[in-house]
Amino acid sequence: MRQSTNREPLVAELGKIAKAEPPSCTSEAWPSKSMHSEIVVQPAESVGRRIRTDVASVSPWSAPIIWEGTFDATLIDSIYKQQNLTIATTVFALGKYTRFIKGFLESAEHHYFVGFRVHFYLFTDQPKSVPEVKMGENRSLTVVKVQSLNRWQDISMNRMEKLEKLIENELAGEADYIFCLDVDTMFYGRWGAESLGRLVGVIHPWFFDAPRDQFTYERRPESLAYIPAGEGDYYYAGAAFGGTLEDVHTLTKTCREHLNIDAANSIEAVWQEESHLNKYFLLNKPSKLLSPEYMWRGINERAAAIKKVRFANVPKNYAEVRPNA
Repeated sequence: MRQSTNREPLVAELGKIAKAEPPSCTSEAWPSKSMHSEIVVQPAESVGRRIRTDVASVSPWSAPIIWEGTFDATLIDSIYKQQNLTIATTVFALGKYTRFIKGFLESAEHHYFVGFRVHFYLFTDQPKSVPEVKMGENRSLTVVKVQSLNRWQDISMNRMEKLEKLIENELAGEADYIFCLDVDTMFYGRWGAESLGRLVGVIHPWFFDAPRDQFTYERRPESLAYIPAGEGDYYYAGAAFGGTLEDVHTLTKTCREHLNIDAANSIEAVWQEESHLNKYFLLNKPSKLLSPEYMWRGINERAAAIKKVRFANVPKNYAEVRPNA
């Protein structure tokens, strides 16, 4: 491992990049709380860390893929904290999924963007069931009441519209980045500034080492989520995605429009909004990919490539928690 005892020149240079203004057309088209730009620290060797040779750390279109051992957490935090960022984070907890709120929020306090300003937005049909969770400095929670729905598929598909409207009506000028996460999860390790990017997708934990012909894309041409056999880059998890407000707004608006068109044509994509998310990422490549460390199968699941579990599903009986399972 190469020593990194003298990182000041690199920190200074990357600090200049971090403070650089994005193109004026972007800042005028979509107001953000502060000016910021994406920092790509690749290859990892450039910040004194060893490159992983057992996994791909760069996509075919040269976007970094973030794994344990491919970034310097201290360096990246020192750069991004200069920008005074706010990270908006959304979760949906309807019906019996309210039972997962406490574990999600409490674990986030220990691992999720620690030291950054984070504003959680919790969409729920049961505001009175939201438990009190002690939150640290610069961390806040807004509860948004939504109507109950009878099908878990409808809850899933309804997310894109809610996220689109939240960005339009609440977040413009208030936040810099947004992550959209599932609530039936917990954080077990660091999720920090290494994950920030213009458009961020998370590689699905069940397909990261599977051949492309096993990806569960929507295969019916009648759906706007359709991806033909032989096409596709990765299979992305619908349980976690993010990026800048502008880019996530475009993503959610497009997916919402396509979901509505499919509904008008009496077709529902095989994995609802996740299918449409995968189609969107096929046509609009993410600028950064997070490895399955950032959306793992479960804390007790093991795989050789996973050196650290950061965020994972919690065990549950889907037939019991989903309204129509």
